[in-house]
Amino acid sequence: MTVKKTSRSRESAGKPNPPHRILVVDDNEDVRRLNTEVLANSGFTVDAAADGAVAWNALRLNDYDLLLTDHGMPPVNGLHLVKKLRAARMAMPVIMVSGMEPAKELRRHPWLQIDATLLKPYTPGELLATVRNVLYAPGDTAGPAGPFSLKSEPSNNSPL
Repeated sequence: MTVKKTSRSRESAGKPNPPHRILVVDDNEDVRRLNTEVLANSGFTVDAAADGAVAWNALRLNDYDLLLTDHGMPPVNGLHLVKKLRAARMAMPVIMVSGMEPAKELRRHPWLQIDATLLKPYTPGELLATVRNVLYAPGDTAGPAGPFSLKSEPSNNSPL
């Protein structure tokens, strides 16, 4: 399997500061595609991986500003992927996506330093707000496509 790369949106191309680069990992093709499209359309550079094993290869080969990973996926789940990331001393923010609250597991492993969790189902607006909260310091709401507003969301506001 290979990592699917998306190009920057037309809005962010040619800007002096390149957009943040995000790796989206989810074994569900529809969720992975929607997450990738929402983030790419908001000015982020996005790569996508279908599972933790493919994601681990991408993390070793590329520099990312954020890892957005599903929790429950075979053969390498999100928690195992983050363990590998931290064991390799790779410092980057992590958002864990899950259908159920993984708080119990995360409390057992505080050294994993998960920056945020996003519970399914969520809307594109919730995804963008979580990503921006993790990537930008409080008060710095101007991301690659400008300040976040609900008007910048895709018109389909159905849960991901």
